[in-house]
Amino acid sequence: MTTANFADTPPAGIGATSDAGGEAGVSVWLRTLTLIRWVAIAGQALALLIVHFGFGFHVPLIPAMAVVGASLILNFSVSAGYATPVRLGEKAASAFLAFDILQLAALLYLTGGLENPFSILLLAPVAVSATILSLRSTIALCGLSIISITLLAIVHYPLPWAPGGFTVPKIYVLGIWVALSVGIVFFAIYTWRVAEEARRISNALAASQLALAREQQLAALGGLAAAAAHELGSPLGTIAVVSGEIARDLSADSPIRDDVDLLMSETRRCRDILAELSSRSQIGDGAGSPIARLPVHAIVQAAADRHQRTGIRLELDARPHSDGADPEPVVMHSPEIIHGLGNIIQNAMQFARTEVRVEIRWNPEIILVSVRDDGPGFPPGLLERLGEPYISSRTQSAGNMGLGIFIARTLLHRSGGATTFGNHSGSGASVEILWRRDKLERVEGDFA
Repeated sequence: MTTANFADTPPAGIGATSDAGGEAGVSVWLRTLTLIRWVAIAGQALALLIVHFGFGFHVPLIPAMAVVGASLILNFSVSAGYATPVRLGEKAASAFLAFDILQLAALLYLTGGLENPFSILLLAPVAVSATILSLRSTIALCGLSIISITLLAIVHYPLPWAPGGFTVPKIYVLGIWVALSVGIVFFAIYTWRVAEEARRISNALAASQLALAREQQLAALGGLAAAAAHELGSPLGTIAVVSGEIARDLSADSPIRDDVDLLMSETRRCRDILAELSSRSQIGDGAGSPIARLPVHAIVQAAADRHQRTGIRLELDARPHSDGADPEPVVMHSPEIIHGLGNIIQNAMQFARTEVRVEIRWNPEIILVSVRDDGPGFPPGLLERLGEPYISSRTQSAGNMGLGIFIARTLLHRSGGATTFGNHSGSGASVEILWRRDKLERVEGDFA
């Protein structure tokens, strides 16, 4: 089961202000990268000074400090050029991290290449890239890092730890190169995968909040429509009474007879429209107001009515769980339940061949809603992953991203419902939602 996706609106381009983001997949403030670079500048300068003056090892201090100064100048330029916080786009953030890789590579070239223990810091820009940038940009920065360590393994200034230079066996340098190459690739894949999962969850939760906000707006609009119909009913009734009295006093050949008849006809039409609007508000789109209470079958019916489909029969069966005389629960009208059940019923209608059956059962402790269709059912290998965002559920067609089930499950869980997915005997999918009865029958309408 999948519903239509909520399109993720891409942020604005490179160099946008704090009110807009970068390109798709990027959410990093320029200030964050500059702060990280300030830490790197301080660490690099301190390490050079301690090694040169503290330990007495001769390093090419002036060229090395010039490389550190390049980062210093860039940070000052950025801080002066952007007085207000900005978010970087894909290309700008990639360029910042590429500069950091090249700057660190130049510093390592002057201080022993891969024989310098600090060569492991080349992993840092790649890890940052995998966290905030797209896969394409991360691959490009990984390639730049591997090229850098390859050149550093071949050409570099010797370590100044002994007279005449300090060297290590070539096989050891090769081992460091292999370790760094594997580390760069592993860190990039692992970090990008974890960050991508977090981004998907964040986007899906945002879509759930959007769906809930839309449902709450519909509920509020329904209440407003009902109130407007009620308020307008009285003056329209007065107009109808006065128009009728005027019509009785007019002769058949009066020049305004036709106008009065038209006025009476339009008044009746307005009253019919308001009556229909009030009826829809009470049942279909808002239950009169967000705090209305309805029998549970009316809530389910309101969720199902929006998703009727030509050629697919929808059956609703509501009765107690046993042969007892338990009264039907009267529950709070909840946008979470309306939209969550609506998503599940919509998907059942989409994949059903001929019929969707919705069963409502209750006893003194629980309320159970079961949605079944006679479609192909869920693929067995996918059942355990249902409820995760951005997965295809029954088909692998393009654009089928599985947000519908995630949104439905999230909203129903917010209302206190536990959702179970499965395939029933024969063919077709089955979704069951279970609530504690006292959870839905409470007076408060806040499903926190």
